[in-house]
Amino acid sequence: MNKNIDELLERIHGLQDELEEEYRKTREEWAQKKQELADELLRQQRRYKTGLFRFLLRSRFLVVLTAPVIYLGWLPFLLMDLFVSIYQAICFPIYRIPKVRRSDYLVFDRQDLPYLNIIEKFNCFYCSYGNGVAAYTREVAARTEQYWCPIKHARRIKASHDRYPNFFDYGDAAAFQQGLNRLRKQYGDGGK
Repeated sequence: MNKNIDELLERIHGLQDELEEEYRKTREEWAQKKQELADELLRQQRRYKTGLFRFLLRSRFLVVLTAPVIYLGWLPFLLMDLFVSIYQAICFPIYRIPKVRRSDYLVFDRQDLPYLNIIEKFNCFYCSYGNGVAAYTREVAARTEQYWCPIKHARRIKASHDRYPNFFDYGDAAAFQQGLNRLRKQYGDGGK
């Protein structure tokens, strides 16, 4: 009986090895197909890339001429980014406001797109930074407003931040006094 069990165990191990070999082959085949697909996608996207010289040649003269004015925006964006980061680092712990994760708002992934030339990649980086800083600043300001003055305006405002609907109605002094401390503790998911 032991000999029979040993033979069965040996066959089981052999089948397990065979199964593992099949899994390995399948993984390799999938990896190869995945790489081939990625290479083909890269080739397809590179076909749409406009060369630097052609890009500049096709650009309108006034667009090229005004580009330095746009790029001067780096300075205010950098200063705003620095100020908001320092402000929140100093003040938010004192007010017990959860800090805004800057990395949630500044996303730089367009440089990986193979169909963009160097100028287009730079422009995408610039726009990602500018809009990211603006969104980051808006969330820091919204949390600050939620702490200090969570009262809706008397008139409708356009494009209010996500926290605004939870603010107290204009002129509702009782709700403001009764709910201010509660609202100051509700910072998850837009103040909900």
